[in-house]
Order: sequence, then C-alpha cells, then structure tokens
Amino acid sequence: MTVSSDRSATLSLKSVWKLFGDGAEAILHEAGGNPAPDVLRAHAIIPAVRNVTLDVHEGECFVIMGLSGSGKSTLVRCMSRLIEPTAGEILFHGENLLEVTPQRLIEIRRHQMGMVFQHFALLPHLNVLANVAFPLEVQGIGRAEREARAREMIELVGLGGREGFYPRELSGGQQQRVGIARSLAVEPDVWFLDEPFSALDPLIRREMQDEFIRLQAVLKKSIVFITHDFDEAIRLADRIAIMKDGAVVQIGSPEDLLMAPADDYVAEFTRNVSKSKVVRVASLMKPAGTRPPKGGYGGEVREDVSVAEAAPRFAGSGKPLRVVDNGGRPVGRLEHADVVKLMMQG
Repeated sequence: MTVSSDRSATLSLKSVWKLFGDGAEAILHEAGGNPAPDVLRAHAIIPAVRNVTLDVHEGECFVIMGLSGSGKSTLVRCMSRLIEPTAGEILFHGENLLEVTPQRLIEIRRHQMGMVFQHFALLPHLNVLANVAFPLEVQGIGRAEREARAREMIELVGLGGREGFYPRELSGGQQQRVGIARSLAVEPDVWFLDEPFSALDPLIRREMQDEFIRLQAVLKKSIVFITHDFDEAIRLADRIAIMKDGAVVQIGSPEDLLMAPADDYVAEFTRNVSKSKVVRVASLMKPAGTRPPKGGYGGEVREDVSVAEAAPRFAGSGKPLRVVDNGGRPVGRLEHADVVKLMMQG
C-alpha cells in the first residue's frame, strides 16, 4: 500500500504529552513544555507519551510499533481521548479534540471513529447481527436501518449466513471479524486498531491480515494500527512510527526504516527482515532514459512491487526487466545483478 505525502491529514498530533504522577502539568509548564528525563525522574513522574508530533493522512494505514511499555497503546488512546493527554494538540479534521465539549467528543466517537482492540469485547448475550448493529442502536438509528447496515458489514467481512450465531459459537478469527464489522458499521473517518490480531494463532492471524488488506483496498480508511510485530507492520503499513520510552524515534515507510534506520533501536526491529521483500522495484531500478540493453528485455514488471516478487520474472535469462508504472508507461529497467546483490544482503 502506498500513500501520497500531499494528502491532507485526518489526524494531527502536535507536542502531545501524557505524564503520570502528582504535579505533572506544573512540572511540564515550569520546564517550558519539554522537561528533561532526569527532571521527571526526580519528581517521580512517568512519561508515557513524550512530545509526540505526527500526522495521519487521509486513506493511510499508519502503524505504531514499539516494545511493551513503549507508549504505543497509551498514545492511541490519547488520540481519541480515552486517556486524557497532559498537554499538546490533537486535531481531527482541524478540530482540537482537547478543546471540544464532552457532548461533542461523544458525537465524534459515535459517528466518526471506529475502534478494535486485542480482546474482542463482544456482547455474549447478543448474536452477530445484534453485536454489529449495537453502535448504531446507541446512535438512535431505527431497527430496520441499523440491521440493514449491519448485514452489509457482516457480508463485507465474510460472515454472511452467521448473523444468528452467538460469540461462543464462533472461532477466534470469526469473533475478530465481528469486532471489525461492528467498528465499521458507523462508517468511521478514522479507524483505531490496537493489536487486533495478536491473540490469534499464526494461520488465522495471516488470514486476518489478508482480510484487512482487502478491506482497506475497498474502504480506504484513515487507520492507526498498533503492533509489536514488524513483519505484520510491513505487510499493512503505508508508514510506520517506532516508539521508545514514550517518544517517537522514527517515522517512515517500511523501506525507509529498513534501509535508513535512525538508530540501533530501529535497526534491531528490522534486523531479521528480508530486504528484498520490502524494497520496491522503483528504488532499485535504473531510471528511464538510460540506454536500452543490447539483448533486449526479458519481461516487464511494475515499479510498485517488491524486489522479491520481481525476481522470478528473470526466469534464468538474466536479461533486464522493463519497469512500468500503473498506467503501463516505461519508467526504467531492473538489472538482474542489482537484484542478486540486494538479496545477498538478507
């Protein structure tokens, strides 16, 4: 998945802090809005989120990663004010969520935000249809309309025919699909997912990732997705933010983080990742305008596929591949030697 950098931001965070401890706001103010770690320690203040500034673009899947305790779940809860930030701005379509009234915040959450968490939180006494329709019932939408909408979402996530099933009658993957359908029923502008697949076994987890990719291709939502699994992140993300000790260490595409990690902490996340599965053909190709190969081309490949996907197309000939954009226009060529060199790097 790719996202244009010139897209407007659905969600913008500016200098967001979340501090736990007595007198946190006063200490933050006295330090000019950026207290040093030793100052916080001296006052027994725990910095769960430290001075985070970032944008989530329209239609983008923005993944937040970090080790346990890095602040990623606290940050996503600050974005929706499930946890109150200590300081900063959180702009949702330009509206500062930290300044809205409680009633306005409820309205935004009900109509413009969807949330899915690791533990599915389905209502055990309601069947699939009623679970998915529940947020629409909270909005006061009539039964016929909310059930029609719920049926659409159930079909979308591949659970058609199970509307009458109860959560206890579903597998873990099916329960998570119900949670996803429920969160989409309100047609949210931004979709928060906090490690939604981490409780699933590996095969079902992979299946749910595939389902997520399919849904995003159809819905094009602005998504904030939390995971501690870099393999999952590179499958799903347009951009990734890596967190450590409450702060964002680096933001970039999966390829940016793999090829130019900001520090050893980021490099450790990417250490076991195959470069050829992340690097796109566009980054390795020779640009258009260079002299065509004497022996001609051995085939054609799109610029947005990974090098690993392109490699089999050489088919033993070693001839360069013509690289084209999504419109089929030639933009460069991919050399066999460059592919081999990258794949030898791991």
